Amino acid sequence: MSVHSISSEDISTAVEAKCCSAEARNPAIKTGRRLQLMQMIILPFIPILALIVQTSVTLQEILDYKAEVADIEAQVTIATDLGKVVTRLQLERSEVAFFIFANGSEERSNLAQRFKVTDQALNNMTTWSEVSVPTSPDDDDEEVLLNRTEFQNRLNEFRERILSEPEDNSVTDVMNWYTSINKALLHHLSEQIKEADNSGVWRYLVGFKNLLKSIECQNIASSFGIKYYGRGFLGSDAFVSYIRYDFLARELINSTLNYVPSLKPMYANITKTAKYKKMKRMSAIVLKNKPNVADKQNAMEYYDSMHNYTDDLRILQKDLRYKIKEYVDSTLYEAANKEAIGIAILVVVLCVSPVIIILVKNAAATIQMYALNLAQKAKELKREKRKSDSLLFQMLPPSVAMQLKHTQQVPAELYESVTIYFSDIVGFTEIAARCTPLEVVTFLNSIYRVFDERIECYDVYKVETIGDSYMVASGLPVKNGNKHVCEIATMALDLLDASTFFKIPRSTESLQIRCGAHTGPVVAGIVGTKMPRYCLFGDTVNTASRMESTGEAHKIHITEEMNESLMRIGGFKTEHRGLIDVKGKGLMSTYWLTCKDGPVKIREEISWFADMQPVFLENLKLETPYKSSKQKK
Repeated sequence: MSVHSISSEDISTAVEAKCCSAEARNPAIKTGRRLQLMQMIILPFIPILALIVQTSVTLQEILDYKAEVADIEAQVTIATDLGKVVTRLQLERSEVAFFIFANGSEERSNLAQRFKVTDQALNNMTTWSEVSVPTSPDDDDEEVLLNRTEFQNRLNEFRERILSEPEDNSVTDVMNWYTSINKALLHHLSEQIKEADNSGVWRYLVGFKNLLKSIECQNIASSFGIKYYGRGFLGSDAFVSYIRYDFLARELINSTLNYVPSLKPMYANITKTAKYKKMKRMSAIVLKNKPNVADKQNAMEYYDSMHNYTDDLRILQKDLRYKIKEYVDSTLYEAANKEAIGIAILVVVLCVSPVIIILVKNAAATIQMYALNLAQKAKELKREKRKSDSLLFQMLPPSVAMQLKHTQQVPAELYESVTIYFSDIVGFTEIAARCTPLEVVTFLNSIYRVFDERIECYDVYKVETIGDSYMVASGLPVKNGNKHVCEIATMALDLLDASTFFKIPRSTESLQIRCGAHTGPVVAGIVGTKMPRYCLFGDTVNTASRMESTGEAHKIHITEEMNESLMRIGGFKTEHRGLIDVKGKGLMSTYWLTCKDGPVKIREEISWFADMQPVFLENLKLETPYKSSKQKK
């Protein structure tokens, strides 16, 4: 089967014929120009309309985002207010616990002032939620308070009981009561954070909550430490509670630093202070829980060191609150800017759209002035492209040529089994010597044209012609299994038969050719960038050439490998030539390919002796040249 190229014009013409009418494709007639003008106006209007819709949708999203940011700001405000209340209750718990431990002494604290600060933080809260608190320090029953006034009254009642009867309340009971309140408030804080978990402020709020819990656990642990120094020992339950809360405090502060890495330098400075080191030393003594002499002075020193450490953590907490506020403010500012930009873009699009449509209409009218000339130039360009494609496909295999056009490079490829054919003219040197160059060219052209037309009937590829040498390959660039052997064999017999029709110029002798073929692996690829050629490399090429050069006139000389392949396929007759000395190969057992079994297909008679030009040049002549007279019409 012959391989024919398909040009881009063929494809585009076929598609256009299905998709558009003749009027729409032809700008030379009035209907075509109107349709094109309508298309050129509608086409830019569609993206403009899409841009208006997209801008409107984006503006709506920006407004929704701004509303979400405002909601997040309200949630952050509630969370920070809750954090302040928890902080004040933590401080109040520490002072109340020390007040009870000191048997009602206010030497180190002013409870009235502390109660006032806590009440102020409660009054500053914008919202309130249900909080479960114990009815008394030694009672596990709980009561749900639904409003701020009831909570404030119960808190005041508890404070009065502590102030009036400090000796009747234990530090543990007080700690439990305050801890239950803080637990409820921290739970409410967690719920507020969950509502803001789809925003970037979420990690700051989680760090804020964990820092509050760390201070809470640190305060609880410090109450057991005060108990240790004040009494000289801790019971097993109290010691386990101390370890648990101390561990939780450290883990929560580490979690906070992971969520908000910008706090690490400030916390590192805290850990370098002498107060922190003193606190760690005293905490290490508590961790050992060795029985010791009760010392109120040591208890007060431990209380002061833990108080200083929690104050440092609250400074850290205050800085984190500022970071949260800065983040929310920047987010609000960004949302406002986006809103302004979105409105400005929508206004610009609405104003510019009519101008664009008018400009497009004017541009379309101008473009149509050149449409006829452009269409004509396009036809000429397509015709020239067909010519160049035809020339390229004559020089290279179609598949390789297309790959070279698309990728600008064709990597070399190994073919495990192909068959190479060489032939040359016997006595060509003497023929060329007694004939003129024009006669030699005409003679070779007539032979090559016949050969070229003959090989179109086979699955082979003409590699090149050098002088009187004719090289053909089968099995590449498209692999064909084992067919390449019989294809080359049949083609060789056909070409040998065709050569008998030619007469040598200025002589009555018939043309005689030598043929050689070999089967084996080759590497094929494009060589060079100037006038690139599809070349074959490998010992198979050299061996096939040696078969041709060591052959005899009007015979087909093949190797033992090719003979074995033909015998496996069947249908061919060969004769053993014997051992011959091949240059570069040594002694080789070779064969003559004599004929093919079965009837020979009758081929169409070809005019052998005309002064013929190559086929591709004739194909180029088939293109009807553009007649300027048609344009004049």
